[in-house]
Amino acid sequence: MFTILHLENVTIGISWSHWVLVASHGEKDEAENVVDFRGNPVDRSKTGGWLAAGLILGTELSERICAMGISMNLVTYLVGDLHLSSAKSATIVTNFMGTLNLLGLLGGFLADAKLGRYLTVAIFASVTALGVGLLTSATSIPSMRPPQCDDYRRKHHQCIEANGKQLAMLYAALYTIALGGGGIKSNVSGFGSDQFDTSDPKEEKAMIFFFNRFYFAISIGSLFAVIVLVYVQDNVGRGWGYGISAGTMVVAAAILLIGTPWYRFKKPRGSPLTVIWRVLLLAWKKRSHPYPDHPSLLNEYQNAKVSHTEKFKCLDKAAIIEDNAFANENKNNSWIVSTVTEVEEVKMVLKLLPIWATCILFWTVYSQMTTFTVEQATFMNRKIGSFTVPSGSLSAFLFITILLFTSLNEKVFVPLARKITHSIQGMTSLQRVGTGLIFSVIAMIVSAVIEQQRRETSVQKHIQISAFWLVPQYFLVGAGEAFVYVGQLEFFIREGPERMKSMSTGLFLSAISMGMFVSSMLVSIVDKITNKHWLRSNLNKGKLNNFYWLLAVLGLLNFMVFLFFAMKHQYNVQHRVKGDKELENFNDGKVEDLENNWIAEGKMEL
Repeated sequence: MFTILHLENVTIGISWSHWVLVASHGEKDEAENVVDFRGNPVDRSKTGGWLAAGLILGTELSERICAMGISMNLVTYLVGDLHLSSAKSATIVTNFMGTLNLLGLLGGFLADAKLGRYLTVAIFASVTALGVGLLTSATSIPSMRPPQCDDYRRKHHQCIEANGKQLAMLYAALYTIALGGGGIKSNVSGFGSDQFDTSDPKEEKAMIFFFNRFYFAISIGSLFAVIVLVYVQDNVGRGWGYGISAGTMVVAAAILLIGTPWYRFKKPRGSPLTVIWRVLLLAWKKRSHPYPDHPSLLNEYQNAKVSHTEKFKCLDKAAIIEDNAFANENKNNSWIVSTVTEVEEVKMVLKLLPIWATCILFWTVYSQMTTFTVEQATFMNRKIGSFTVPSGSLSAFLFITILLFTSLNEKVFVPLARKITHSIQGMTSLQRVGTGLIFSVIAMIVSAVIEQQRRETSVQKHIQISAFWLVPQYFLVGAGEAFVYVGQLEFFIREGPERMKSMSTGLFLSAISMGMFVSSMLVSIVDKITNKHWLRSNLNKGKLNNFYWLLAVLGLLNFMVFLFFAMKHQYNVQHRVKGDKELENFNDGKVEDLENNWIAEGKMEL
């Protein structure tokens, strides 16, 4: 029997008779890389911790207020005020959200390569504020909208669509917001986690809770956006609604700057994309070289900060020193030979890709909550007494569910999962993601059934069913997101290379982005194949339920592929090491005591 435990900077292998402790070199390097705002070594008593992390969270809170306040209600503006078709409006919204998350890769690259996370967040927060200001103008100026359309012309599809000039300013505003939001999203979680020192047991335990609280905070921002801002947009004016978002972003940027003396800063370590490209190029150039007799002959094997692995062995050739006569000179030229650390970091990134690909479809399902589900609500009875609930505000149930599941996670789900799985963690990050994928499939099945019932009741009986019939699909997708978002974020940050943390977050965000683009692609394909019979502006004449059934089938197939890769995935540094005789004297009882101490401190992960 052999058990593997994974700590932040330590790997332990435990067998019946002995265990071996192998410490990484990362801790010392990390300490030297962390400075205060003056560039001096940090004073832990005066910097970092929850105060600094809380100020940083304020920026992401504001970004989420802006993004959700726009995306959750934009489709009603595009259809109702600009007179665009439902399919085209849905595509605009998903392309906007897709671009926002895709640009997270750019933000992560800039932070890791040159600017650092703090400066990147500050700059892109200002860009976001500028974009929301432009959107406020685009939706407030009357000439930026086509003539109003009465109910008769709307019913007979005779409304005049917005022209190119009217859409130009809208697009400029949306993609400026996307640029700013991408830069914030890819760095704010990493910058927040930088405020905790993983070599200190108390701070490392605090960082474990940081990701849950991070997601809880942005869900609060989303809830505020869909309840308050959507109501203001529909009943007071779009300009006022977006103006409040712009003001919130300006205040958040100011608070971020005010907190500068309390932050801990990690110096950028160079472009991670350059490292990846260089390793792949060198491995290709040396593809005909034989492997060395032992991995220890690879460049900088003894000083590697990441343990050597056999997976993707072909990349090891990038670390082969070609000419022994000039070995000492060549080993320092990164364009001639890579180090084992660089090769292993690239392997870590490649290991993320199968999981990345199988997470995409969840966000395709999620995007329906911001597009067609909002459109469904406009064809349903939204009245509570004399008050009419805005269509976009019904997505509040999505975020209430997320808050509920996030709150119950540590108190209910993790202890319950421990009893079921018999593991200390309860649920690994991939188990969380898998649970979320199952919820998404069920959500689409429920959505299809409810939409079919809604359309039949409306067409045959001329009765609008209650919009609150949409709550089950919001609940199921919200529950799925609570598992997928936290699980995915934790997986990409923990499993990615330490010095590529911002890029790992950008990779995570790019999965969300691709989900949005896949939604746009599916809408276009379905629209063309069905000759626009499934997805119509008048949902009573379309067959939206068939589109939901399609997503359910694709989701089920995707889950099976995810399951295959998840079962094959090996978490980082999970390798048995044979070694020191002095450590073999630890008996089973002492090992268990050590395990219990680490569990209590929150330092152990299966």
